[in-house]
Amino acid sequence: MSQVDYSKLSDTALKQYVLKHRADRVALQAYLDRFNQAPRQIIAKYDDPDFDEKVQSAIRQKLQAENGED
Repeated sequence: MSQVDYSKLSDTALKQYVLKHRADRVALQAYLDRFNQAPRQIIAKYDDPDFDEKVQSAIRQKLQAENGED
């Protein structure tokens, strides 16, 4: 098997690679490292009165971005 440079793979490509090569622990570690380094956006705090609406809005925005919609 040839050595794969995980740093050159996009997030999506690395995820797909890990799913196809489940025994490749180095690839899994590279994916987890990248995933854990990604910044996290706080959408709403648990006691926010608009919690449900903010979460639903964030989900809609994420789906629109993934589908290439504006």
